[in-house]
Amino acid sequence: MKPYEPTTEDRTLIAAARDTITRLYAENRHHIGAAVRTRTGRVYTAVHLDTYVGRASVCAEAVAIGKALAEGDRDIECIVSVRHPRPREANRDIQIVSPCGICREMLADFARGCTVIVPTEDGVARVPVADLLPNKYLRKT
Repeated sequence: MKPYEPTTEDRTLIAAARDTITRLYAENRHHIGAAVRTRTGRVYTAVHLDTYVGRASVCAEAVAIGKALAEGDRDIECIVSVRHPRPREANRDIQIVSPCGICREMLADFARGCTVIVPTEDGVARVPVADLLPNKYLRKT
């Protein structure tokens, strides 16, 4: 993936995700934040909901997409996820992270045409969600 210089809109999206996880971080509860931007320009943010029973946990990306859909804003343009460091970690920077496999599936289902801001060795890249989930299973209609 080629790194790129984020646009003003992408920097705003990244800042929204970082702000949300900074405000709402709680160890063992919320350590991932996400922000989605729709084609209307609206931004929806959310945090990861960690539970003691792992299967009941919900990723920040799913919550953010759900917020947009609940508002009737269905055309997701771009998403970014960030990770807040745990208190014992030396690096205190909030880092951009790639969505997990389940979120890649969910994004490909609910935001098929979106792009995802992901980390690279040299910075970040903005890639189509389809590039993160090649050969996705699709239902025959």
